[in-house]
Amino acid sequence: MNRPYSKKRETTESHDAEDAALFERRGTGRADIPVRGGRVDMADVDAAVAVLRRGGVILYPTDTVWGIGCDATNDEAVRRIYAIKQRDDSKAMLTLVSDLAMLERTVDGIPDVAYDLIEFSDRPTTIVYDKGIGVSPLLLGPDGTLGVRVAGESFCNALVRRLGRPLVSTSANISGKPAARSFDEIAPEVAVAADYICTSRRDDPCLTPPSCVIRLTASGQFTILRK
Repeated sequence: MNRPYSKKRETTESHDAEDAALFERRGTGRADIPVRGGRVDMADVDAAVAVLRRGGVILYPTDTVWGIGCDATNDEAVRRIYAIKQRDDSKAMLTLVSDLAMLERTVDGIPDVAYDLIEFSDRPTTIVYDKGIGVSPLLLGPDGTLGVRVAGESFCNALVRRLGRPLVSTSANISGKPAARSFDEIAPEVAVAADYICTSRRDDPCLTPPSCVIRLTASGQFTILRK
């Protein structure tokens, strides 16, 4: 059930993925990665973004599993997610960005190899960088590190792009329980705590496994933390 922040949607408003997630350079000097997926229900995107901008928490399909998310710059919203997941706040959560320009506003000092890892990876890849900036400090590791992934699926990319800020992305489950690979696997106690549940991709039988996680230092050295 959707919670109070939802609003009536215009069901006729739907755009192709290429309209929802244009590939831009925005001063990066590099082309953004292609975004996979089909048509995007922009009414669903707009309803979710309205909730996010009010400090709400949403459930949404990511480029891996179903996630619980909020505006990554909002401390109170981030605290809510920790509480909903019953997660130790010493365990940092990752964020999604829509493109390389947003990545460069979220990470201070991106090694050149990061762009190659993003471009040539054949699966969703989260990179843990040395220094996150412009997001809630609650999302940073004790050493200031931040995990970031460029959203490579059409719906979640459109969601982050329309929000215009990084989006928290963590599996829609209670901490320590299996990740929600499909809408039906979302923990009921997580679902009732959300302010809005996206309607898109609910019928997908199973999304992809959680992302590969790579720790990348400013010097360009990297370690695979999760395959």
